[in-house]
Amino acid sequence: MTTKKTTAHEDDRRESHRPDHSGTNHSGHDNPKTGPDTSNRDKDPDDWTTGDEPMTGAQASYLKTLSEEAGEAFDDSLTKADASKRIDALQEKTGRGQQRPAPSGRKARATL
Repeated sequence: MTTKKTTAHEDDRRESHRPDHSGTNHSGHDNPKTGPDTSNRDKDPDDWTTGDEPMTGAQASYLKTLSEEAGEAFDDSLTKADASKRIDALQEKTGRGQQRPAPSGRKARATL
């Protein structure tokens, strides 16, 4: 039985493709979705560069659920930005996505 000997370069390359779950990306920068910098998460939908594209499948699915719970019509023609705004409005109306008081000794978490 023979085994292939790898070079240091191949080992480095293989190492660089391993996922990093520390909240930073491969270049050492914070992950905009999980890091302490929330500016990317809090960006106004009107300022999104892809906001005029059709809403994503995930947005459509969640929006349909929220629309049903709120007793309102579901509009499948919304853009990403408009869908985001509609989700915010329906979450407000239905109480979904709002912070719940945490039981003693536990962190509060958003309801989905």
